[in-house]
Amino acid sequence: MPTIVIPPSPPSQPRLSLAPARGQAVLDGGWWPRSWDPVAELPGLVLALTERHGRIRHIMLNIHTWDSRIRRLAVGPDVVRIGWFDTLDPALLVATTGRDDQVDLLVVPPDTTPEAAERAMATAADPTNLRHAPDILTARATRQQATTTTDSDPYAVWDNEGGSAASGGFHRGHTESTTRPRTGVPA
Repeated sequence: MPTIVIPPSPPSQPRLSLAPARGQAVLDGGWWPRSWDPVAELPGLVLALTERHGRIRHIMLNIHTWDSRIRRLAVGPDVVRIGWFDTLDPALLVATTGRDDQVDLLVVPPDTTPEAAERAMATAADPTNLRHAPDILTARATRQQATTTTDSDPYAVWDNEGGSAASGGFHRGHTESTTRPRTGVPA
């Protein structure tokens, strides 16, 4: 049986925006962790989700995005199983409740500017939102790129189109193809 990790410090208040109700929305909200350390970031999130949805028993994350791979995390009186998946988009966290309900959250990268993070989380928490998590972050990265690009940077568009990691996106040891299809990439 895997070791149960007990966080060394009290959980921080998560930067989280939840939809009032899912309705037809694709996501249940957005979360902006302060780091890629699951032991530091997940306990506060689990407690906040537990208040809204009841006991959280399982969390699924992208294997390439986070700093460590814990399997079980003690949060209050509960132990939450953590699953690591190569195929799960880095922009998505999936939580399963004790009633087997699924909670899908946009994961905003920690280094995102406050304004961009707040916009992305508000979009993810909008009960009428039909955009998927990576599409919300792609739109954010495209807006960021557009505001910082000048005519003297001939590769800026290529970077944003999938030629290499665009600034502001996920680029922690995995390829761009895990967040969106690569089309029109120069050979």
